[in-house]
Amino acid sequence: MDRHLETKPRPTTDETPLEAFASICGVLVVGLFVLTFIFQNFAIPSSSMENTLLIGDHVLVNRITLAPPAKWAPFVYYRNVRRDDIIVFYKPTLESNGEHLFLVKRVIGLPGDRIHLENGVVYRNGVELKEPWVKQPPDQPGFLPYRDDFPDVPPPADDDVTAEWGEALPQYIHNADLVVPPGMYFVMGDNRSVSLDSRYWGFVPRANIVGRPLLVYWSFRTPDSEQYKTSFADEIAWIGHETLHFFTQTRWSRTFHIIH
Repeated sequence: MDRHLETKPRPTTDETPLEAFASICGVLVVGLFVLTFIFQNFAIPSSSMENTLLIGDHVLVNRITLAPPAKWAPFVYYRNVRRDDIIVFYKPTLESNGEHLFLVKRVIGLPGDRIHLENGVVYRNGVELKEPWVKQPPDQPGFLPYRDDFPDVPPPADDDVTAEWGEALPQYIHNADLVVPPGMYFVMGDNRSVSLDSRYWGFVPRANIVGRPLLVYWSFRTPDSEQYKTSFADEIAWIGHETLHFFTQTRWSRTFHIIH
């Protein structure tokens, strides 16, 4: 004779509006903490890091690894900045509107490193760098003495080189090398022919470094000219364009692309 177990239904309790509100607030607080202190998202507006990062790449940046170690979080992995790291940082010089600009570049020189370029090729501590990630487009602009033989040639009197850097540069040159001072970093874009980097505005202080980009979570085909369209109407128009062409102009192959 088969025996059947009798089960009694568990009493159900409805969640009160106050409990539902508290749950939502908890999720928002955790999400805000993660996005503020651990990760941050950025969009790539220019071609200075091609082909590593493309215009229209939306990247997730780790703000913790390169941050100063916190005693309250000994379980978190911290490390120093390394050569060839890609970093996000505040540009050392302010923009004309008085604001800080976020930039992303590759670390070429650590404190104490000796840097110089010969015909566009980077030498660090006397050794030529092998950089497979550097973009060498067929239409690369011709040889420019200051850009390609840095720092052997004095900076030109143009708007690309800041006045402060033009005046300070000679004190860091020793035996034709640029020597990176303590607490500073020398950075360059992977698209060397168009990148405005440490050659033009100087070293990046350690305190300016925000973090390391981890991955591309979304990439949308974006023209280079879009970065210059900053009005409210332009931004609304671009949001409409992204919405309309989301499926056809998203670079699906770059979704969750790990950044090296």
